Amino acid sequence: GHGPTCVLGIDLGTTSVKAALVTGTERGLALAQSCSRETQAYSDSLGAAPQGMEQDVQKIIRALNECLAALPQQQLQQVTHIGISGQMHGVVFWKSDKACRWSEGGPGPAFEPGQVSHLVTWQDGRCSPSFLSSLPLPQSHVSLATGFGCATVFWYSKNSPDFLKAYDAAGTIQDYVVAMLCDLKKPLMSVQNAASWGYFNCRNKSWNTDILKKSGFPVHLLPEVGDPGSIAGRTTCAWHGIPKGAKVGIALGDFQCSVYSCLTERTDAVLNISTSAQLTISMPLGFQPPETPDPSSAVTYFPYFNGDYLAVAASLNGGNVLATFVGMVAQWAQELGLQVQESAIYPRIIQAALAQKHSKLSIHPTLFGERHLPELLASVSSIGASELSLGHVTRALCRGLVENLCSMLPVQHLQDVGVRRVLGSGSALAKNEVLRQEVERVLPFPVVYGKDVDSAMGAAMVM
Repeated sequence: GHGPTCVLGIDLGTTSVKAALVTGTERGLALAQSCSRETQAYSDSLGAAPQGMEQDVQKIIRALNECLAALPQQQLQQVTHIGISGQMHGVVFWKSDKACRWSEGGPGPAFEPGQVSHLVTWQDGRCSPSFLSSLPLPQSHVSLATGFGCATVFWYSKNSPDFLKAYDAAGTIQDYVVAMLCDLKKPLMSVQNAASWGYFNCRNKSWNTDILKKSGFPVHLLPEVGDPGSIAGRTTCAWHGIPKGAKVGIALGDFQCSVYSCLTERTDAVLNISTSAQLTISMPLGFQPPETPDPSSAVTYFPYFNGDYLAVAASLNGGNVLATFVGMVAQWAQELGLQVQESAIYPRIIQAALAQKHSKLSIHPTLFGERHLPELLASVSSIGASELSLGHVTRALCRGLVENLCSMLPVQHLQDVGVRRVLGSGSALAKNEVLRQEVERVLPFPVVYGKDVDSAMGAAMVM
C-alpha cells in the first residue's frame, strides 16, 4: 500500500522528551516537525537515598503533553501510526485499572498519571555489588547490574515488600505510555526492553520464570513480551487530536531507535552520546550471543530488529559527566559569592575549549563507574601548571569521553571488522562542537552526524 500518511515518533529520554512527525515522500521518510521538552523530573528517592535515582512520572507525562501540544494540529490529525522509544533498564509500577485519568482540554483528550510509582531509572545505584551477588544467576547473555528492572524489583521485594502490594503491573516508562494509550490490561514489552531488565532469555524470548519464582520474585509483575516492530494495540481516545484507532507500536529501546535512524550499511559504526554514551557495530546475520555473559567484558550484545544483534560498548559516562562538570563550576562560583546559571556556563566552556586546540591534561572520565568495572571512578593525570584553564580542562574531558569508549571497543577491532565510517548521534554530540572535534581526532574514519531527535525519528521509522 501507500504506507502511513503521517507517523508520530516519541522518545522518553533521561533528560528530555522528544517528538518527531515523519511523513512519507517519494524519496522515503522525511522529518516534517519535531519538538523537545526537558522533563526536569529527577526526584528524591525516599526509600533508597542517596544511591537511588528516581524520576517523577507526572513530570515526564507533562513534558510529553507539552511536546504534542506544540506540534501542528493539522498534521497530528493525519497520524495513523505511533512509535515510542525510551530509556532502557528502568522500571515504573502501576495499578492497571487506576493508572491514568483522561481529561478533555486543548485540541483533544490527554491522560495524566494516576496510581503510578516513580520511575526508578537506569542510573539507580541501590543494588550494591553484594546485593547483586546474593541474587540467583540469570539464564541470559546479559550480566545483571544495578538499575536493571528485575534487580530493582528484587530490591523492593527484599527491602520494601509492602511497596509492591499497591501495584499489579510494571514496565519501562515507554511501556507505561503504550499501555495507557491502548488501554492494555497487561503491559506488553519488546524483546529489546526485556533484555535490558535482566533475567530474560533472548534465544527463546522468555523470562527466567522458574529461577525467579524460586527466589520469591513477584513474577505476576512481568510484562508479556513481543517482537520489536510489532503493533501493541490502537489508541482508545483521540489523543491530542490524533484519531482514535491509530496503531501504536510495541515500545522500543531508545538506543536501538537512535541506531535505526541512521544505520544503513553493515560497514557503519554508530557513536551515540546523549546522557550516557555508546559505540556500536552490527553483528553478522544469524549471530547468536553466548549462553552466559562474561561479566568482565566491556561489550554487550543488544537485540536489534528482525533477530539481529548489535555489539555495543555501553558506557555509563556521557553527557551526564559534562553536566556534572558544569554543575561543579556553578557550585564553585556560588561558593565564591557569584551567581552564574548553569545554562550560561555550558556555551562558555565550549567556547573556551574551542580556543585550546590541544591539552596534555589526561582525564579518565568514569565518574559513574562502568557496568563491567563498577569500582573504577574518574581520575586526572598529567596536570601541568599551563594546563589549568577552563578550556584545557573541557577539551581534555571531551577527549576522555571518546577515549573511554574506544578503550571498551578498540579502534583496531572496528578496522578488523571492516568499519568504513562512523555515524554520530545523540544530544550531547549535537550540542558540543569540541566533542565532535575530539571524535574526529580519536577515530580514524569519516564521521557523519545525525539530528538531536534521532531516537524519536527511529521510533517513527520502525512503524
